[in-house]
Amino acid sequence: MIKAIIIDDEQHCIDTLQQLAKPNADLQILETYNTIADAIKGVEIHNPDLVFLDVQINNETGFDFLKQLNGVPFEVIFTTAFEEFAVQAFKFSAVDYLLKPIDEDDFNLAIAKVNQKLETKDFSKKVNSLLNNISKKDSLKKITIPTADGLEFLEVSDIIRCEADVNYTTIFTIDRKKIVVSKTLKYFETLLFNCNFFRIHNSHLINLDYIKKYTKGKGGYVTLTDNSTIEVSTRKKDEFLKIIG
Repeated sequence: MIKAIIIDDEQHCIDTLQQLAKPNADLQILETYNTIADAIKGVEIHNPDLVFLDVQINNETGFDFLKQLNGVPFEVIFTTAFEEFAVQAFKFSAVDYLLKPIDEDDFNLAIAKVNQKLETKDFSKKVNSLLNNISKKDSLKKITIPTADGLEFLEVSDIIRCEADVNYTTIFTIDRKKIVVSKTLKYFETLLFNCNFFRIHNSHLINLDYIKKYTKGKGGYVTLTDNSTIEVSTRKKDEFLKIIG
């Protein structure tokens, strides 16, 4: 049984979450709060497994709530009406979120994921990563990567390139580590969109900061600082040369 609380300053949003939770026998809503001060006391009283946390709560934010806690021993699902607000940071940090108005299928999927995540107990690490990402530029952020052993937290600026292998991606870092992730290259292309990465080939996404040399040819190829050479797709050549020019 997942014990949960809701923190939201809009009653109709609280009502929606409670209604969506009712059919789920594995989820129990213990209490609801509409201020951060009351919610902090509620966490101490109820010791929840899960917190549904609104991004904007009166004149404060859900991030203010998290910063005031001494550790985060629960999973968090953020709720927000604004897709652009902090959503990229949620994705970087592997923290779940629901867009208002909340869709029933999205809600059920989020709860199913919580059931899996409760076993890993990486709550505080993910929240620390999120709070770090909220305050930094994209290139200085950390991404949370699910691996076979758990979660790995990696500085975006430490990634030299990503290489596709069907539904897996291998991440190559500046300290010559190789991290295999069960995510597609498209996932990382979208995630790192604003971080100076470019997909120069169907199988390769590179960090433009680590280009050492471009060699001309039909599409040409780049040499990166780790001395790897990557072919540039002919259909990507013009766009690539425009970016680096």
